[in-house]
Amino acid sequence: MTTVLWAQRSSKDDAEKNFIYLTIRVPDVPKENLKLELKPTSLSFTGHSDTLKKTYHVDLEFYAEIDPENSKVHHTARDVEMKLRKKELNESYWPRLLKDTKKAHFLKTDFDKWVDEDEQNEAGDDDFNF
Repeated sequence: MTTVLWAQRSSKDDAEKNFIYLTIRVPDVPKENLKLELKPTSLSFTGHSDTLKKTYHVDLEFYAEIDPENSKVHHTARDVEMKLRKKELNESYWPRLLKDTKKAHFLKTDFDKWVDEDEQNEAGDDDFNF
């Protein structure tokens, strides 16, 4: 199992500021060895590392809908980073990433990108290099 990190921002007025940061940690998975299927309510990822002889797989069912058309994916040598646009504009954060209330052991808060709800307007835009 791979580690999945996440953080979020919310805005009721600006779709650009209403998103989920999602990082799937998959070292040494070349772009040609990964399959990512992004749907409004779910994400399915499979990747294979030839050097580590390891296959990674994760399925996520989101708490609410995202907009796959306006979401971005960036692949690096260490991970797959995504900026997933939330479909519904809302001032409040999602209470959790996944629909299921059960704790997922592979899912962790990305404290490098996390900003408290009441401080998100002062936060800089950590927009990777998309």
